[in-house]
Amino acid sequence: MKYQICVSGAASGSTVQASHQLAFDLGKSIAEHGQTLVTGATVGLPWYAAQGAFSVQGKRGISVGFSPASSYREHVMVYRLPTVEFDYINFTGMAYVGRDVHLVRSSDAVITIGGRMGSLHELSTALESRKVCGVLLGSGGLADFVPTLLEHVEAPGTKEIIYDTDPTRLLEKVIAALDHKYADFQPLDDNSQVSPKRGG
Repeated sequence: MKYQICVSGAASGSTVQASHQLAFDLGKSIAEHGQTLVTGATVGLPWYAAQGAFSVQGKRGISVGFSPASSYREHVMVYRLPTVEFDYINFTGMAYVGRDVHLVRSSDAVITIGGRMGSLHELSTALESRKVCGVLLGSGGLADFVPTLLEHVEAPGTKEIIYDTDPTRLLEKVIAALDHKYADFQPLDDNSQVSPKRGG
């Protein structure tokens, strides 16, 4: 299966400088594994992840951005966000807070790298939504505080959070968890059709 894997991380701050290569490597690995990278179509660590996915020659995966803006013009002129590294941008028109919820709810898994309060919002939304969650330890910011935070703040699914210090190894663990979660899912083949229900 092809999964939508969200990379959540800081748009600015110290973790961007410290962990941009980790984010790049994570995005690249997502594309190389044939998965769909989804981000907030923003700058900082998510942008580096998008650049990583974009760098893969003949890539098997794609990069999708969820913008806080309502149009391409607003995305560029008002929010001043990037466009080149995305195969598709969903212009949510929900500003940052609403965009975060839409982004997470549209993802199969969320991987936190670095991060500030916005990433905490996305992680908490992912946990409450019972998404598969991965945390890249050693990337600074929120990511390195998640284990301590969740020792003191009760949240659903905390025992299932996947931790690792290596981007590719973490991704492979996340994909394995998704394979297990969706083991009973039977996708339609190309020749299958679903007939709409008719009213009685």
